[in-house]
Amino acid sequence: MNMEKLQASMYDLIVETSTNLPKDVRRAIKAAKAKESAGTRSAMSLATITNNISMADENVSPICQDTGLPTFKIKTPVGVNQLQIKEAIKHAIALATKNGKLRPNSVDSLTGANSGDNLGGGTPVIKFDQWEKDYIDVRLILKGGGCENKNIQYSLPTELEGLGRAGRDLDGIRKCIMHSVYQAQGQGCSAGFIGVGIGGDRSSGYDLAKEQLFRSVEDVNPNEDLRKLEEYVMEHANELGIGTMGFGGETTLLGCKVGVMNRIPASFFVSVAYNCWAYRRLGVAVHPETGEISEWMYQEGEKIDFASEAEKESAAAAETVEESKVVTLQAPITEEQIRELKVGDVVQINGRMYTGRDAIHHHLMENDAPVDLNGQVIYHCGPVMMQDDEGQWHVKAAGPTTSIREEPYQGDIMKKFGIRAVIGKGGMGPKTLKALEEHGGVYLNAIGGAAQYYADCIKAVEGVDLMNFGIPEAMWHLKVEGFTAVVTMDSHGNSLHKDVDKSSLEKLAQFKERVF
Repeated sequence: MNMEKLQASMYDLIVETSTNLPKDVRRAIKAAKAKESAGTRSAMSLATITNNISMADENVSPICQDTGLPTFKIKTPVGVNQLQIKEAIKHAIALATKNGKLRPNSVDSLTGANSGDNLGGGTPVIKFDQWEKDYIDVRLILKGGGCENKNIQYSLPTELEGLGRAGRDLDGIRKCIMHSVYQAQGQGCSAGFIGVGIGGDRSSGYDLAKEQLFRSVEDVNPNEDLRKLEEYVMEHANELGIGTMGFGGETTLLGCKVGVMNRIPASFFVSVAYNCWAYRRLGVAVHPETGEISEWMYQEGEKIDFASEAEKESAAAAETVEESKVVTLQAPITEEQIRELKVGDVVQINGRMYTGRDAIHHHLMENDAPVDLNGQVIYHCGPVMMQDDEGQWHVKAAGPTTSIREEPYQGDIMKKFGIRAVIGKGGMGPKTLKALEEHGGVYLNAIGGAAQYYADCIKAVEGVDLMNFGIPEAMWHLKVEGFTAVVTMDSHGNSLHKDVDKSSLEKLAQFKERVF
């Protein structure tokens, strides 16, 4: 096999998967946008999402800054050297990381050290099967941590909040799937897609669930019972009112695919793999001798060019902003300014903000901050960064990460350092909400996955601290202009996330009665 050509083919697959959303996913997003009521927060979110897709196309840059854990599923003809394929993939992964197409995401679980090139024990994930066809089939999915953390597995029978008893039958499976959509809320960057695995053991069930994400959004399940189940979920999950980013709205789920396998009598697992709207999944057919790509997968049908709809997208976003209270903030922010903000207000930030994720929050609980954070803004973000020949850093992608991971720390850190605003996605919990009220702080929800949109708002990297934690976890000093987010938790005890959770749970209860 020509290793140079094979490495180039794998690099092309990685870059396309990271930067170019598949055709079927684009069509699903367009259909969702058409159903959304104009002038709503969800409409603004979808406008931002489609704008972000276009910017990723134009810049050939990551759609989302969290390029996830690369997972390859490969089928090879008998006799093909799988070790060579694995070596080519590792070379291509490292090169794509160096070139800013992937974020360095491989972290030693014991030391916390980032390898810097996405290579390490268990990363990337590469799974092989043999088949009798005469070409190599390589499929790749980049599934980010935000949606990965909303995966869920049920052991039947079980009791489900809002739905009651789920038994070991098709109706119990239905309840589990509906509950899985409810529990994800906006933290998995909804509207999203789910793959469901019925049966197996704990590990094979999750493998089966993730395998469903390699199916086309528009395919039809050949199993009649599963086809009906998929259709039921797609119809009724969107009645929960969770909506894009958990802001409420018409579309919560963009796709549902279900697979089944045998199990042992004592175990009955339903495993759900949740995927965000940035559904980065592509595949190629590769010639086993030349290593060249002969065909791209998931290319059937029309490709939606969202750039041609840019003016309409901007108008929809502008309409939403006009109907909301818009506040411009520039740090340092006073407590008085924060107390004036209410849930639903749109905030545009100019000036300085600082990134801070898991490692930073853990560090700040026990140590002083490297900069004065009084009155400042913390952005839950792990950007994709590149350094030029002169040593200057440039932001390649910079969307928000899921905030709930910082719930154990956030309120204490805001009080300790005088932080006034936190930006992230998916909202935070009661401990943070209480601290916002006591301290005079606010939580701002940015649009998850919109890494190019927000990178465009960042005009300069003015410094960095704690680089020993690795690029995603370091504290980056960013100069921003017009960085837009929505107030979803204010200093008066109000939380949009709490309200949507409550209302969607009430709606979930209507699906308690047996259907299958």
